[in-house]
Amino acid sequence: MSAGDGTFARGTAGAPVRPRFGYGTNGLTDLRLDDALGLLADLGYAGVGLTLDHMHLDPLAPDLAARTRRVARRLNRLGLTVTVETGARYVLDPRHKHGPSLLDPDPQRRADRVRLLVRAVQVAADLDAHAVHCFSGITPDGIDDATAWQRLTDALTPVLAAASGAGVPLAIEPEPGHLLATLADFHHLRQLLGDPEPLGLTLDIGHCQCLEAESPADCVRAAAPWLRHVQIEDMRRGVHEHLPFGDGEIDFPPVLRALAATGYQGLTVVELPRHSHAGPELASRSLEFLRWADRIAAAGPAVREAASPGGTT
Repeated sequence: MSAGDGTFARGTAGAPVRPRFGYGTNGLTDLRLDDALGLLADLGYAGVGLTLDHMHLDPLAPDLAARTRRVARRLNRLGLTVTVETGARYVLDPRHKHGPSLLDPDPQRRADRVRLLVRAVQVAADLDAHAVHCFSGITPDGIDDATAWQRLTDALTPVLAAASGAGVPLAIEPEPGHLLATLADFHHLRQLLGDPEPLGLTLDIGHCQCLEAESPADCVRAAAPWLRHVQIEDMRRGVHEHLPFGDGEIDFPPVLRALAATGYQGLTVVELPRHSHAGPELASRSLEFLRWADRIAAAGPAVREAASPGGTT
């Protein structure tokens, strides 16, 4: 996270800090942004993962600065903190999901994605956000790994410069199927770039279950020094499908216990982008579940509640 003076604090384990839960607006796309923010505040969330998209703070529409100021005032009134996410499906290209990426064969289209990310950094600074999230994209057909990594590092260089100037961490997410898919890939990128201070990690707990060799809790511990943003949902091994809590295979109290032990103070954001049709209900159920899991986590590894997530310890 930003230290407030253009420097970036490295995460370190210390006294446990309880997770601060948020909900992603990409799971509330059937609601106006003002209504979505009001809902999350009323439910008791600490913050929001704000995906810049045509229905929620459109990054390409006129008067972005003025609209961002209005959102900042709304967040402040509601007591919500924020992370800026950039995973909108069709914000740049109405025909190709998540296109163009930072790996696009066309340099002009790669530049479109870079401009979006730089704009997201400015929005994040104006919102006093914890971080800006991004991802690498899928390697195009016919492109060798060395060329793909070179494209990624070249594309991220101006974004990292903007992040450094704004004092906002850039948190790249390992995404199944992408060039940067695993924690090992994140470290490869970090080394290629010379370990720049603004570069951090978005850790998606479901992706850990899906793809990583280590357990989600072990992934949290391994990623601790670079954690700038956390996304959370249920998932099954080998299947990249974001699921409501309880529909997958993840044991969440150990994950939340590990997260608390890292000293991470950013948001842990529920990521259910394919469930917007039931967004308000799932936002309520998700927070209830996470609070239950966090009570178990805080009670210690020897304690396990037999009751449902709505019960008490």
